[in-house]
Amino acid sequence: MKYIDEYRDETLTRNLLDEIRRTVTRPWKIMEVCGGQTHSILKNGLDQLLPAEVELVHGPGCPVCVTPLELIDKAIALASRPDVIFVSYGDMLRVPGSEKDLFGVRAAGGNVRVVYSPLDSLKIARENSDKTVVFFGIGFETTAPANAMAVVQAKNQGIQNFAMLVSHVTVPPAISALLESPDVRVDGFLAAGHVCTVMGYWEYEPLVEKYNVPVVVTGFEPVDIARGVLMCVKQLEAGRAEVENAYARSVRREGNEPAQAVINQVFEPCDRPWRGIGVIPMSGHRFRPAYAEYDAELRFPEVQTIATKESSLCLSGQVLQGILKPNQCPAFGKECTPQSPLGATMVSSEGACAAYYRYHRYAELQIPKDQTPKPLAPEPELSVV
Repeated sequence: MKYIDEYRDETLTRNLLDEIRRTVTRPWKIMEVCGGQTHSILKNGLDQLLPAEVELVHGPGCPVCVTPLELIDKAIALASRPDVIFVSYGDMLRVPGSEKDLFGVRAAGGNVRVVYSPLDSLKIARENSDKTVVFFGIGFETTAPANAMAVVQAKNQGIQNFAMLVSHVTVPPAISALLESPDVRVDGFLAAGHVCTVMGYWEYEPLVEKYNVPVVVTGFEPVDIARGVLMCVKQLEAGRAEVENAYARSVRREGNEPAQAVINQVFEPCDRPWRGIGVIPMSGHRFRPAYAEYDAELRFPEVQTIATKESSLCLSGQVLQGILKPNQCPAFGKECTPQSPLGATMVSSEGACAAYYRYHRYAELQIPKDQTPKPLAPEPELSVV
């Protein structure tokens, strides 16, 4: 397929990897922010093919994984109401809350539905005027335009029985928080190409100037990622720190301005908690007053009093910050598997723990061979970014 096959070319990928080997002279730690890139790296074995001097660490770029436990429990409470039809992307249904997940609610009779677009929620609302349809609006800047447009359409069409439980987060403040953390050491970043397709990469330029760290906008295929790593290594070896675009076929500096406009029409910046990390200032979106009538938390204020309980065994917060690799968590592959997950990173199609399990990265584990976790069978991916 045009624009796909050539970016999966083995010879091109190996040539780029060879150039990285010729270029690198000292250890560098590079973080790929996006969970989709993490899965591509492990699926294609790039982490094992790179020279030992280049270590890839995995960032908080899985929107399902960073959705705070409080929001998951609120979603479960709303989905359990008889007067609500709860609508979500498929990734969210198996994310563990304090006591259960959305699949458990559906199994118990809750009206929980999976959609591929937030606009599907409006159709469900028009067909079920006796129920309030609540859409779980999560994700990074990539899903924000469609979610905002759904709200605009609801208002324009006078659909009153629609609401959205919002947990939108943004990438640049998360990178800033990581660089401010004394526990995190990252020399360079691979920025997510799809986020930059929407937002452009102008937002990263102040970060590069402030922290003197290179950022390379990168795609998702093996050639994309290898090229992004090479460009980042070249900057590091030369003592440069710039924003470079290795995904020019999709990304412009200014991004998609109409998409940015609809986001800014419906949402405004706010502080947001990230699961396993904590509150990152001005890292998310909330409804502007003009659209507050569609805020599910305001429409159902009783969910504000929900108490949460995080697993004491789950170290996904350290995984999301690049402090630990998933297979360095004592619970990985033991107490925590895709069949019995302790955290969202083990069930999301973009979660780092799920990638390590699926692609057999058990190196740090001390598990007898006859107890080695079985790889998952291929399954359809219902992802949100």
